[in-house]
Amino acid sequence: MTVKMVIDTDPGIDDAMAILYALSDPAIDLLGLTTVFGNVPVAQATKNALGLLAHVGAELPVAQGAAQPSLQPPKPHPDFVHGADGFGEVSPQGVPAMPDPRDAADFLIDTIRAHPREVTLVPIGPLTNLAILLDRAPEVASLVREVIVMGGAVHTKGNITPHAEANIWQDPHAAERVLSAPWPLRLIGLDVTEQVRCIGEDFEILAAARPRAGGFLAQSVAFYMRFHVESAGFHGCYMHDPTAVISAVAPERFGFEPRALTAICEGEKIGATILAADGRAPVQAALSADAEAIRRRFLDVIATGPLP
Repeated sequence: MTVKMVIDTDPGIDDAMAILYALSDPAIDLLGLTTVFGNVPVAQATKNALGLLAHVGAELPVAQGAAQPSLQPPKPHPDFVHGADGFGEVSPQGVPAMPDPRDAADFLIDTIRAHPREVTLVPIGPLTNLAILLDRAPEVASLVREVIVMGGAVHTKGNITPHAEANIWQDPHAAERVLSAPWPLRLIGLDVTEQVRCIGEDFEILAAARPRAGGFLAQSVAFYMRFHVESAGFHGCYMHDPTAVISAVAPERFGFEPRALTAICEGEKIGATILAADGRAPVQAALSADAEAIRRRFLDVIATGPLP
Protein backbone atom coordinates (compact mmCIF):
# COMPACT_ATOMS: atom_id res chain seq x y z
CA MET A 1 0.00 0.00 0.00
CA THR A 2 1.34 3.40 -0.97
CA VAL A 3 0.84 6.57 1.03
CA LYS A 4 -0.83 9.37 -0.91
CA MET A 5 1.00 12.51 0.17
CA VAL A 6 1.10 16.27 -0.29
CA ILE A 7 4.17 18.11 1.04
CA ASP A 8 3.69 21.70 2.18
CA THR A 9 7.12 23.24 1.85
CA ASP A 10 9.36 26.32 1.95
CA PRO A 11 12.37 24.99 0.01
CA GLY A 12 15.01 25.04 1.73
CA ILE A 13 17.92 22.60 1.36
CA ASP A 14 16.48 19.95 3.67
CA ASP A 15 13.10 20.51 1.99
CA ALA A 16 14.81 19.50 -1.27
CA MET A 17 16.05 16.36 0.46
CA ALA A 18 12.50 15.58 1.61
CA ILE A 19 10.95 16.17 -1.83
CA LEU A 20 13.56 14.09 -3.67
CA TYR A 21 13.13 11.31 -1.11
CA ALA A 22 9.35 11.33 -1.59
CA LEU A 23 9.81 11.16 -5.38
CA SER A 24 12.17 8.19 -4.95
CA ASP A 25 10.29 6.01 -2.45
CA PRO A 26 7.89 3.55 -4.13
CA ALA A 27 5.84 3.55 -0.91
CA ILE A 28 4.88 7.21 -1.52
CA ASP A 29 2.45 8.53 -4.13
CA LEU A 30 3.31 12.23 -4.13
CA LEU A 31 0.21 14.09 -5.34
CA GLY A 32 1.67 17.60 -5.31
CA LEU A 33 3.48 20.33 -3.44
CA THR A 34 2.18 23.48 -1.80
CA THR A 35 4.47 26.35 -0.90
CA VAL A 36 4.68 28.77 1.98
CA PHE A 37 6.98 31.56 3.19
CA GLY A 38 9.69 30.51 5.63
CA ASN A 39 13.22 29.70 4.56
CA VAL A 40 12.62 32.06 1.62
CA PRO A 41 9.76 34.33 0.44
CA VAL A 42 6.85 32.35 -0.94
CA ALA A 43 7.49 33.35 -4.56
CA GLN A 44 11.03 32.00 -4.24
CA ALA A 45 9.69 28.88 -2.52
CA THR A 46 7.42 28.24 -5.52
CA LYS A 47 10.27 28.89 -7.94
CA ASN A 48 12.45 26.45 -6.01
CA ALA A 49 9.78 23.73 -5.91
CA LEU A 50 9.11 24.01 -9.64
CA GLY A 51 12.81 24.21 -10.43
CA LEU A 52 13.66 21.14 -8.37
CA LEU A 53 10.94 19.10 -10.10
CA ALA A 54 12.16 20.23 -13.50
CA HIS A 55 15.74 19.36 -12.55
CA VAL A 56 14.84 15.70 -12.06
CA GLY A 57 12.16 15.50 -14.76
CA ALA A 58 9.21 15.13 -12.38
CA GLU A 59 5.79 16.56 -13.19
CA LEU A 60 3.60 17.48 -10.23
CA PRO A 61 1.24 20.34 -9.42
CA VAL A 62 2.75 23.08 -7.26
CA ALA A 63 0.32 25.50 -5.62
CA GLN A 64 1.57 28.73 -4.07
CA GLY A 65 0.35 29.57 -0.60
CA ALA A 66 0.75 32.08 2.20
CA ALA A 67 3.23 34.92 1.93
CA GLN A 68 3.18 35.95 5.59
CA PRO A 69 2.15 34.70 9.03
CA SER A 70 -1.45 34.60 10.24
CA LEU A 71 -1.21 37.49 12.71
CA GLN A 72 2.31 38.42 13.73
CA PRO A 73 4.71 40.48 11.57
CA PRO A 74 6.93 38.42 9.24
CA LYS A 75 10.30 37.27 10.55
CA PRO A 76 13.53 37.58 8.54
CA HIS A 77 14.24 34.68 6.21
CA PRO A 78 17.19 32.56 7.44
CA ASP A 79 19.53 33.08 4.49
CA PHE A 80 22.45 32.23 6.79
CA VAL A 81 21.10 28.64 6.89
CA HIS A 82 19.95 28.02 3.31
CA GLY A 83 21.35 30.93 1.31
CA ALA A 84 19.39 33.84 -0.11
CA ASP A 85 17.92 31.61 -2.82
CA GLY A 86 17.11 28.75 -0.42
CA PHE A 87 19.29 26.23 -2.24
CA GLY A 88 22.75 27.33 -1.09
CA GLU A 89 23.27 29.39 -4.26
CA VAL A 90 22.96 26.25 -6.43
CA SER A 91 20.43 26.61 -9.26
CA PRO A 92 18.44 23.59 -10.49
CA GLN A 93 18.64 22.98 -14.22
CA GLY A 94 15.59 22.59 -16.45
CA VAL A 95 12.55 24.54 -17.58
CA PRO A 96 10.08 24.89 -14.70
CA ALA A 97 6.37 24.40 -15.30
CA MET A 98 3.78 26.97 -14.32
CA PRO A 99 2.29 26.81 -10.82
CA ASP A 100 -1.19 25.45 -10.27
CA PRO A 101 -3.82 28.19 -10.67
CA ARG A 102 -5.31 27.40 -7.24
CA ASP A 103 -3.81 28.72 -4.05
CA ALA A 104 -2.34 26.22 -1.61
CA ALA A 105 -5.38 25.93 0.66
CA ASP A 106 -7.79 25.33 -2.24
CA PHE A 107 -5.41 22.78 -3.77
CA LEU A 108 -5.24 20.95 -0.44
CA ILE A 109 -9.01 21.04 0.02
CA ASP A 110 -9.67 19.76 -3.51
CA THR A 111 -7.05 17.00 -3.19
CA ILE A 112 -8.33 15.78 0.17
CA ARG A 113 -11.93 15.75 -1.07
CA ALA A 114 -10.87 13.79 -4.16
CA HIS A 115 -9.20 11.14 -1.95
CA PRO A 116 -11.18 11.04 1.31
CA ARG A 117 -9.26 9.55 4.26
CA GLU A 118 -6.34 8.68 2.00
CA VAL A 119 -4.15 11.81 1.95
CA THR A 120 -1.28 12.39 4.35
CA LEU A 121 -0.30 16.05 4.65
CA VAL A 122 3.34 16.66 5.52
CA PRO A 123 3.96 20.34 6.31
CA ILE A 124 7.70 20.96 6.61
CA GLY A 125 7.54 24.76 6.87
CA PRO A 126 5.39 27.23 8.82
CA LEU A 127 1.84 25.97 9.23
CA THR A 128 0.00 28.93 7.74
CA ASN A 129 -1.47 27.09 4.74
CA LEU A 130 -2.97 24.41 6.96
CA ALA A 131 -4.50 27.04 9.24
CA ILE A 132 -6.08 28.71 6.19
CA LEU A 133 -7.43 25.30 5.08
CA LEU A 134 -9.04 24.82 8.50
CA ASP A 135 -10.63 28.27 8.41
CA ARG A 136 -11.85 27.87 4.84
CA ALA A 137 -13.20 24.29 5.05
CA PRO A 138 -13.10 22.99 8.65
CA GLU A 139 -14.99 19.84 7.71
CA VAL A 140 -12.01 18.69 5.64
CA ALA A 141 -10.14 17.84 8.85
CA SER A 142 -12.29 14.71 9.15
CA LEU A 143 -11.30 13.62 5.62
CA VAL A 144 -7.51 13.70 6.12
CA ARG A 145 -5.77 10.38 6.68
CA GLU A 146 -3.04 12.00 8.75
CA VAL A 147 -1.06 15.20 9.28
CA ILE A 148 2.67 14.87 9.97
CA VAL A 149 4.17 18.15 11.16
CA MET A 150 7.90 18.78 11.03
CA GLY A 151 8.11 21.21 13.91
CA GLY A 152 8.27 21.80 17.59
CA ALA A 153 10.42 20.62 20.46
CA VAL A 154 8.92 18.75 23.41
CA HIS A 155 11.84 17.74 25.65
CA THR A 156 14.68 19.57 23.93
CA LYS A 157 15.57 23.22 23.37
CA GLY A 158 14.59 25.20 20.30
CA ASN A 159 16.77 25.91 17.29
CA ILE A 160 15.71 29.52 16.62
CA THR A 161 15.33 30.61 20.26
CA PRO A 162 16.06 28.66 23.44
CA HIS A 163 12.35 27.78 23.52
CA ALA A 164 11.14 27.54 19.92
CA GLU A 165 11.68 25.49 16.79
CA ALA A 166 11.82 27.61 13.63
CA ASN A 167 8.65 26.45 11.81
CA ILE A 168 6.44 26.97 14.87
CA TRP A 169 8.14 30.30 15.71
CA GLN A 170 7.49 31.63 12.19
CA ASP A 171 3.71 31.41 12.72
CA PRO A 172 2.74 30.25 16.24
CA HIS A 173 -0.90 31.25 15.75
CA ALA A 174 -1.18 28.89 12.78
CA ALA A 175 0.62 26.19 14.74
CA GLU A 176 -1.85 26.50 17.60
CA ARG A 177 -4.73 26.20 15.12
CA VAL A 178 -3.22 23.05 13.60
CA LEU A 179 -2.33 21.43 16.95
CA SER A 180 -5.87 21.89 18.26
CA ALA A 181 -7.70 20.72 15.10
CA PRO A 182 -9.68 17.45 15.11
CA TRP A 183 -7.46 15.45 12.77
CA PRO A 184 -4.91 12.67 13.38
CA LEU A 185 -1.58 14.44 13.87
CA ARG A 186 1.96 13.30 14.47
CA LEU A 187 4.68 15.73 15.48
CA ILE A 188 8.20 15.10 14.20
CA GLY A 189 10.17 17.70 16.10
CA LEU A 190 13.70 18.46 17.17
CA ASP A 191 13.56 15.64 19.74
CA VAL A 192 14.16 13.24 16.84
CA THR A 193 15.25 15.29 13.81
CA GLU A 194 18.44 16.42 15.54
CA GLN A 195 19.33 12.77 16.10
CA VAL A 196 19.31 12.04 12.35
CA ARG A 197 22.45 13.38 10.68
CA CYS A 198 24.27 13.00 7.38
CA ILE A 199 27.81 14.01 6.46
CA GLY A 200 29.39 15.21 3.25
CA GLU A 201 30.52 11.75 2.21
CA ASP A 202 26.91 10.55 2.28
CA PHE A 203 25.96 13.10 -0.35
CA GLU A 204 29.03 12.31 -2.46
CA ILE A 205 27.77 8.72 -2.64
CA LEU A 206 24.34 9.98 -3.71
CA ALA A 207 25.94 12.17 -6.37
CA ALA A 208 27.75 9.17 -7.82
CA ALA A 209 24.58 7.04 -7.80
CA ARG A 210 22.15 9.71 -9.03
CA PRO A 211 24.08 12.51 -10.75
CA ARG A 212 21.19 14.96 -11.11
CA ALA A 213 19.23 14.39 -7.90
CA GLY A 214 22.17 13.41 -5.71
CA GLY A 215 24.51 15.82 -7.45
CA PHE A 216 22.20 18.74 -6.73
CA LEU A 217 21.99 17.76 -3.06
CA ALA A 218 25.75 17.32 -2.78
CA GLN A 219 26.33 20.83 -4.12
CA SER A 220 23.62 22.63 -2.16
CA VAL A 221 24.26 20.84 1.14
CA ALA A 222 27.77 22.31 1.33
CA PHE A 223 26.20 25.63 2.36
CA TYR A 224 23.94 23.88 4.88
CA MET A 225 26.84 22.00 6.43
CA ARG A 226 28.87 25.17 6.87
CA PHE A 227 26.00 26.51 8.98
CA HIS A 228 26.03 23.36 11.10
CA VAL A 229 29.78 23.61 11.65
CA GLU A 230 29.33 27.15 12.95
CA SER A 231 26.13 26.62 14.94
CA ALA A 232 26.34 23.03 16.18
CA GLY A 233 30.02 22.17 15.91
CA PHE A 234 29.85 19.16 13.58
CA HIS A 235 30.65 18.76 9.89
CA GLY A 236 27.34 17.43 8.66
CA CYS A 237 23.69 18.39 8.84
CA TYR A 238 20.49 17.57 10.65
CA MET A 239 17.90 15.83 8.47
CA HIS A 240 14.81 17.66 9.71
CA ASP A 241 12.44 17.54 6.75
CA PRO A 242 13.29 14.14 5.23
CA THR A 243 12.86 12.59 8.69
CA ALA A 244 9.25 13.81 8.74
CA VAL A 245 8.55 12.33 5.30
CA ILE A 246 10.19 9.03 6.21
CA SER A 247 7.99 8.77 9.31
CA ALA A 248 4.96 8.43 7.03
CA VAL A 249 6.23 5.14 5.61
CA ALA A 250 8.45 3.86 8.43
CA PRO A 251 6.62 4.80 11.66
CA GLU A 252 8.11 1.75 13.36
CA ARG A 253 11.46 3.59 13.44
CA PHE A 254 10.03 6.15 15.85
CA GLY A 255 8.87 6.12 19.44
CA PHE A 256 5.61 8.09 19.72
CA GLU A 257 3.90 9.21 22.89
CA PRO A 258 0.57 11.02 23.21
CA ARG A 259 0.94 14.65 24.22
CA ALA A 260 -1.73 17.35 24.27
CA LEU A 261 0.27 20.30 22.99
CA THR A 262 -0.27 24.01 22.48
CA ALA A 263 1.91 26.65 20.84
CA ILE A 264 2.75 29.79 22.83
CA CYS A 265 1.71 32.81 20.76
CA GLU A 266 3.23 35.73 22.66
CA GLY A 267 5.92 36.69 25.12
CA GLU A 268 9.45 35.50 25.70
CA LYS A 269 8.64 31.86 24.93
CA ILE A 270 6.70 32.53 21.71
CA GLY A 271 6.77 29.52 19.42
CA ALA A 272 7.35 26.99 22.20
CA THR A 273 5.31 23.78 22.09
CA ILE A 274 4.16 22.95 25.62
CA LEU A 275 1.58 20.76 27.33
CA ALA A 276 -1.95 22.10 26.89
CA ALA A 277 -4.26 22.47 29.87
CA ASP A 278 -7.58 22.77 28.02
CA GLY A 279 -8.50 19.10 27.67
CA ARG A 280 -7.78 18.88 23.94
CA ALA A 281 -7.02 15.55 22.30
CA PRO A 282 -3.34 14.57 22.28
CA VAL A 283 -1.16 14.39 19.21
CA GLN A 284 1.40 11.64 18.73
CA ALA A 285 4.78 13.24 19.42
CA ALA A 286 7.96 11.49 18.29
CA LEU A 287 10.28 11.44 21.30
CA SER A 288 12.76 8.80 20.16
CA ALA A 289 13.98 7.38 16.87
CA ASP A 290 16.28 4.81 15.30
CA ALA A 291 18.44 7.52 13.77
CA GLU A 292 20.81 5.23 11.89
CA ALA A 293 17.97 3.27 10.28
CA ILE A 294 16.30 6.52 9.18
CA ARG A 295 19.58 7.87 7.77
CA ARG A 296 20.23 4.59 5.97
CA ARG A 297 16.74 4.53 4.47
CA PHE A 298 17.10 8.09 3.17
CA LEU A 299 20.38 7.28 1.44
CA ASP A 300 19.36 3.87 0.10
CA VAL A 301 16.00 5.00 -1.29
CA ILE A 302 17.46 7.93 -3.23
CA ALA A 303 20.50 5.95 -4.41
CA THR A 304 18.37 3.09 -5.78
CA GLY A 305 15.29 5.10 -6.78
CA PRO A 306 14.01 6.18 -10.19
CA LEU A 307 15.40 9.72 -10.31
CA PRO A 308 18.25 10.54 -12.70
